[in-house]
Amino acid sequence: MSAFESQPTRLDVPVIELPEIDRATFVARVYQHVAAAVVAFVAIEALLFTTGVAGSMREYFLVGGGGRWLLLMGGVMVIQWFASNAVTDLGNPPRQYVGLFGSALGQALIFAPFLSYVFQQSDGGATVLQAAVVTGLGFAMLTAIGLFTRKDLSFLRPIVMWGFGLALLLIVAAVMFGWGLGTWFSVAMIGLSGAAILFQTQSVVRRYPINGHIAAAIALFSSLMTMFWYVLRLFMSRD
Repeated sequence: MSAFESQPTRLDVPVIELPEIDRATFVARVYQHVAAAVVAFVAIEALLFTTGVAGSMREYFLVGGGGRWLLLMGGVMVIQWFASNAVTDLGNPPRQYVGLFGSALGQALIFAPFLSYVFQQSDGGATVLQAAVVTGLGFAMLTAIGLFTRKDLSFLRPIVMWGFGLALLLIVAAVMFGWGLGTWFSVAMIGLSGAAILFQTQSVVRRYPINGHIAAAIALFSSLMTMFWYVLRLFMSRD
């Protein structure tokens, strides 16, 4: 075997225990799949807008009342649950890809009414672009910190889990009882999403095996889209 070839890799050990060339290849594959999920999200969203479905969803779910919005949230959560289960089937790549693009579909559906509302505003397109740029820069910065810091960030995991659980309860209560979740809620959710991205980025090499790149990608993609949602919401609150 040439000195430039990597040793045979095991599928049951974290990537961090593998040679450096295998780790670098794995990380690259993870972020390629995150990018693929983002492209799929944009493509599905464009289809929903082109066909007029996004506008219909805005009228039905946003104008129609809180119960309908909870119905949409529940449906998307079911899609995400199936997607998360699919990507953990590491021995079945086709099923993993179904999970990855299923997650992109779920995100596109939950975003469609909100984006349709944003684009109705006079400067809606500029607002979406600004939010996307800020989210992208934030994700890049957090990715660099997560990949290169030597500090163990595993302490963030319970904080993220409890934080998202509490946030979900607040969102459901707000929809049911008409509460307003103001600017500080958006700021807190952006911070929580950032903590999730930090932990998940470090987990990419510390917890996942060499064939777990799609599972790692879907976790990062979900946190990225959550951050984008609340950055966009924060930008909209300026008006």
